[in-house]
Amino acid sequence: MNLLVSAVFGYLLGSVPFAVIVSRAFRLADPRSFGSGNPGATNVLRSGSKKAALLTLVGDAAKGWLAMFLAARVGADGTAVAVAGLAAFLGHVFPFTLRFRGGKGVATALGVLLGFSGALAGITAAIWLGVVIFTRYSSLAALAAAVAAPALTWWLVRSVDVTAVVTLMCAVLIYRHKSNIRKLLAGSEGRVGGPKQP
Repeated sequence: MNLLVSAVFGYLLGSVPFAVIVSRAFRLADPRSFGSGNPGATNVLRSGSKKAALLTLVGDAAKGWLAMFLAARVGADGTAVAVAGLAAFLGHVFPFTLRFRGGKGVATALGVLLGFSGALAGITAAIWLGVVIFTRYSSLAALAAAVAAPALTWWLVRSVDVTAVVTLMCAVLIYRHKSNIRKLLAGSEGRVGGPKQP
């Protein structure tokens, strides 16, 4: 029951669509209606509002961390806390609030990593930032971070359960970037700071 409650709570929290909520609050177009159609911070940035994109990023990341924090506060064990984080990530990617068509999970995954270890989140974020600065491809940066995160988790946390959760989360994240991978290979992927997509 501990695992089930953690999973349900995490999923419900993860299903809160911050990209849509923030866009409505700022009277911006629905992020699902332009650019990549993805309800996430990167696509909100394409609306031209950096403040809205930042709020979306913080909100999406907070979902992953908060699910784990609250689970721990009510006495859940380590496995249940990890499940809460994974469920929040899956709630963001497959939210019932958006007919199971959510974001790609980069920010929420970072929040989950922060719930496990500040160093883990920091190094993973540094990898993402470094790739973005060097290539200006947000999707490539997310893929690089996702590939590195499981090994970093094992190195820093030394937990089979946590490493398994992070590996599953990263596998889903990579899968959600399949269209970006095709565009990267074709040379048609949009760059950060490049022309707005129609």
